[in-house]
Amino acid sequence: QVQLVESGGGLVQAGGSLRLSCAFSGLTFMDYAMGWFRQAPGKERDFVAAVTWSDYTSYADSVKGRLTISRDNANNMVYLQMNSLKPEDTGVYYCAAAPRGSYYLIAEKYHYWGPGTQVTVSS
Repeated sequence: QVQLVESGGGLVQAGGSLRLSCAFSGLTFMDYAMGWFRQAPGKERDFVAAVTWSDYTSYADSVKGRLTISRDNANNMVYLQMNSLKPEDTGVYYCAAAPRGSYYLIAEKYHYWGPGTQVTVSS
């Protein structure tokens, strides 16, 4: 059974930076694409970024140029470096794993989810 645990959330002022981490355990990390999603209060869970086992990355238009996803296959970790944060980036950020070959831009394709970490960007 896959376990995902996020860390690194917190409160930051607009324009600031945070780095989220996600630890993966339980199955073979390289068999999964890894994604980050976020959910603001009262809204649906939205795609933020994803990285395949071969390091191909995809981003939501709203975060391109500000957020960077990466993975460390040796240590079963995935990261989300968040720079130039805006108040609209506020939400709970979830790390998720989708089997290799899945259409990883949508939440429904992800089989495993972490409990989430809160990010709050103040104006």
